[in-house]
Amino acid sequence: MKKLKGVAVGAGYFSQFHFDAWSRLPEVELSAVCDVNAESATQASEKYSIAKTYRDVGEMLDREKPDFIDIITRPDSHLALVGEAAKRGVAVVCQKALAPTFEEAKQIVEVAESSSVPLMVHENFRFQPWYREIRRQIESGAIGNELFSVAFECRMGDGWQPDAYLARQPYFREMPRLLIFETGVHFVDTYRYLGGEIAGVYAILNQRNPDIAGEDSGTVMFEFESGANGLWRGNRYNEPTSSDARFTFGEAIVDGSGGSLRLYGNGRLTLQPLGEPEHDIEYPCERRGFAGDCVYATQRHFVDCLLAGTPMETSGREYLKSLSVVDAIYESSQTKMPVRGLSGEAK
Repeated sequence: MKKLKGVAVGAGYFSQFHFDAWSRLPEVELSAVCDVNAESATQASEKYSIAKTYRDVGEMLDREKPDFIDIITRPDSHLALVGEAAKRGVAVVCQKALAPTFEEAKQIVEVAESSSVPLMVHENFRFQPWYREIRRQIESGAIGNELFSVAFECRMGDGWQPDAYLARQPYFREMPRLLIFETGVHFVDTYRYLGGEIAGVYAILNQRNPDIAGEDSGTVMFEFESGANGLWRGNRYNEPTSSDARFTFGEAIVDGSGGSLRLYGNGRLTLQPLGEPEHDIEYPCERRGFAGDCVYATQRHFVDCLLAGTPMETSGREYLKSLSVVDAIYESSQTKMPVRGLSGEAK
């Protein structure tokens, strides 16, 4: 078995899920972790048996000579870090948000492409087990031969306090774009995965917590190229009734010409064909890692594609399509008008 040698940069809150997933992939040896905070790097090294720690990315890449780098840092650092990897011919898996702006995200993609370096965005929501199963059910014709709509109610309730986000991801408080940029983008990408390309959007976004900079609630309507429609209601301020809001992040219903699929907050998935009662769908789903172990599934996909030389679902170029929709959502909210004519191509 060929072992891929990997390194990581960033040892903050979410990195724990990355490191755990790498440790369970037999084709991967994570040889080093880098962080400007030496203590954070050391703690990660000790907990996940990573041999070396660094404070300088360039030094780590030169000494370790890895096959890939996992970038788990803030969006404003990604362009420089992808540049360091690209000039050394190192493949990249990079956390979202990919960049602070669409133009900078496009630069990142171009930097990787100009060096023929594989770049995959660590967009893990579409790899959650319920969405893999929902797509399988749609493709099998379980709800008919025509998709009507995709709807999701996302309620997290982690952002109403005056000290909201300080304990886990304090930089959220200063982000001028929060709900859609940080959370909604997951669902834009997932809606594209389930329903195809998005042709138009209409959005109303609001800031409910006066102690943060960005929006924390909103409603977005989607028009799919297929003729289907979508609805996403997101709210980080008000609370859900679920005991674990970060497992499925909410509840979904997918309607088609032959019936409906429902996702519940505990991961339960059901099918209700027209004229028949609702019944459970049995599918593989673990309460492990993050949100159904989707980080593991994402990194499994990255490794499989890297070894086989096959296209990655969330390649940088492909992901620009989702980011183009995100920009359209903010434009719609600002103008209070629908934004149409999205072609499913990166602008």
